Amino acid sequence: MKYRNASDILPDELLKEIQKYAAGETLYIPSNIERKKWGHDTGARMFYKQRNDEIQNRFFNKASIEELAEEYYLSPETVKKIVYK
Repeated sequence: MKYRNASDILPDELLKEIQKYAAGETLYIPSNIERKKWGHDTGARMFYKQRNDEIQNRFFNKASIEELAEEYYLSPETVKKIVYK
């Protein structure tokens, strides 16, 4: 993150108003650009949703948790979280 001097960027009136609240402080001003959700661009979100749906279907068709854990290389606890969600 690059730091810039507020007096170089902000109009004098706005700078004086901000100084009333945070004189000498370092402020972070977040971007107004909306961030994309995790896995949106890479397809990871869709991949894991499909995998989890498949695990749930297999479980409800009588596959055991241990069987699913071994097949999908997950811990039994993770499979339980997916199945009972």
